[in-house]
Amino acid sequence: MDWDNVGHLLGSPEQEVTRILVALDITEAVADEAIAEGCQLIVAHHPVMNCKWLPVQTIRSDTPQGHLLMKLLTHDICVICMHTNLDAAEGGVNDCLASVLELIDPGPLRGEAGLCRMGNLSAPLMLPDFIRHVSKALNCNGIRYADAGRPVYQVAVGGGACGDFESAAIAAGCDTFITSDLNYHQFLDAAGKGINLIDAGHFPTEDPVCRKLVAYLKAQFSQITVHKSASHREVIQYYVEGE
Repeated sequence: MDWDNVGHLLGSPEQEVTRILVALDITEAVADEAIAEGCQLIVAHHPVMNCKWLPVQTIRSDTPQGHLLMKLLTHDICVICMHTNLDAAEGGVNDCLASVLELIDPGPLRGEAGLCRMGNLSAPLMLPDFIRHVSKALNCNGIRYADAGRPVYQVAVGGGACGDFESAAIAAGCDTFITSDLNYHQFLDAAGKGINLIDAGHFPTEDPVCRKLVAYLKAQFSQITVHKSASHREVIQYYVEGE
C-alpha cells in the first residue's frame, strides 16, 4: 500500500547474517531476545518505524521507539519488515489464516484491495461451534463476536485490523467475517446487515504467518539458523468472572 513502510528498514546492507529471529512485532523483549540469541537480523510483519505519512523525525533514548531503535543499532541488528505486502501475498498473512481455519479453496475477497481471503467450510457449523474452532486454532485469549443468526459456511478472513472490508465480505455473500479491532457500531449493526462478526484479536489472526516465514527462510538459506520469537505473544488479556 502506498502509505506503508516496508523492506530493509534498519541496519547495514553489508551485514553478514548467520542467525535470524522472526516475530510479528519488534518489541523491547524481541530485541533483547535477538541480542541474547546472537541474531544479526530480525524479520517482522509490523514495521519497526512509522508509516510513510508519519515518518520518524527523532531517535532519542528517552522515547519508547527511540530506545528500541538505538538498542537495535547499537547491537548491529538489521530489520526487514513486510506489512501490507505480506498481507496480500500468495502464502502470506491471510492465506495462512485461511489455512489454519481450514477454509476450502480460499481466494481473494472480491471488491477490495487483495488483502483479505474468502472460502467455505467443509460443512456448515453453528456459530458457537465455529467460535470454539477459531479459538483453538488461533490460541486466542478471548473472542469478541456478534451473532447474526446465520450458520457459518462462507467465511471471509482478514488478519489484523481489516474491519474496513466488512462491506466487501457482505457483498461477496459471506455469512461470517473474521478479523480484529472491530468497533462497537460494527458489532451493533452486524445482525441488521446479516453477517456474523468474529474479532479474534490482532496478534492471533496474524501470528500464523511467522511459522510460514521460518519454514520459508530455512528452506531458502539452509546454512542460516532461523527461529520464531519465544518472547512475543498475545498481550491482550481477558477477565472472566470466577477465574
